[in-house]
Amino acid sequence: METSSSEKEKHLAAMKAVTYIKNGQVIGLGTGSTADYAIREIGKLVQKGLQIKAIPTSKKTQELAESLDIPIIDSNSVDYIDITIDGADEFNEDMVLIKGGGGALLREKIVASMTRKQIIVADSSKQVAKLGLAFKLPIEVIPFASNYVMNQVRGLGGTCDIRHQSGKIFVTEQGNWILDANFGHIKDPQSLSHSLNKISGLVCHGLFIDLADIVIIGRGNEEETIARKLS
Repeated sequence: METSSSEKEKHLAAMKAVTYIKNGQVIGLGTGSTADYAIREIGKLVQKGLQIKAIPTSKKTQELAESLDIPIIDSNSVDYIDITIDGADEFNEDMVLIKGGGGALLREKIVASMTRKQIIVADSSKQVAKLGLAFKLPIEVIPFASNYVMNQVRGLGGTCDIRHQSGKIFVTEQGNWILDANFGHIKDPQSLSHSLNKISGLVCHGLFIDLADIVIIGRGNEEETIARKLS
């Protein structure tokens, strides 16, 4: 259960994130409880005259945005997105993220890949020293390949289960299934990502590497901003 302190931290991070938005931009809208705070703040700015266009990463996000009169456009109508504000299930000091707890990882990764400045908002509990211990890695697969992908994941040292919701297999908005994979401590996310990307039938995985430009963390009554180090 979320505590009032973590909700406050999420709100603080979201309020800081929306200060990066400028008039006339195309904005990516993430999915999840922290992203919702940002969307509500964006809605307030739109009511005050901010002119933007938004691309949501899920139907739930689109419904919230539309209820706040945020203009929605199709992702195929633009070549890039100026800023995306999204959450994360966990992230490490290298700004490698695990995402997909809400089941929208495919659209979230596509939107992130289209984005010039990806801003991640999170409460302090999402920052971890060791990636993968507290949160399983979501893997989106086409149903036809689910057993094959599970076997391939075992070969990489992981175990996984098909995600269920309300007693039924969870189906993504693209008609796929989610495997929640446990690799333990993910010591080399880049290598694991490369291996997963080679599995046929695997549509997308929840390791987001070199996609976050800024992480804004709510800590108590303040927020902390971490920028990606340029190599």
